[in-house]
Amino acid sequence: MDDVVLITRRDMAMRKADDLELALLEPNLKGRAKVTAEKKADAAREAALILTKQVEAQKKIEGELWRGLWRTPQATMWQRMSWTREVAQYVRWKSRAEAGDLDAAKEARQLADRLGLTPLSMVRLRWEVGTDEVAETRQARAATQQSSTRRRLRVVDPDNGKAAGDG
Repeated sequence: MDDVVLITRRDMAMRKADDLELALLEPNLKGRAKVTAEKKADAAREAALILTKQVEAQKKIEGELWRGLWRTPQATMWQRMSWTREVAQYVRWKSRAEAGDLDAAKEARQLADRLGLTPLSMVRLRWEVGTDEVAETRQARAATQQSSTRRRLRVVDPDNGKAAGDG
């Protein structure tokens, strides 16, 4: 979901820049008044551009955070307890924090604690991450198959058709 506050600020800055651009077209605008209006228009365009970049960056960060969080072992519990919105709220605060918002960092830290994202909070929630025995077995089988495949393959010299090491 989009950050309504950030998008509203961006839209207002764009509107202000547009209004100031129109004011610059006024034929009676001359001298200092015109210079002042140009500076205000430049500042409004800059603000709109900065906010546009912030919206884009926030969407990217939120997407990365969201995907990463749902790959954690804690995601199993979040899903069981229907904590989707709580995780989404954490993602929003965390993305703002990563953009440099100190207050957002405080909120994100508190939500991380409630969501079991720190070792201490996992202890408080009485959550334990067990070993994935199926994955371990799968990895062991894959390693065994890979090594046996390598033993069966030989490097052949394309010039004489003999395997390397065959005299």
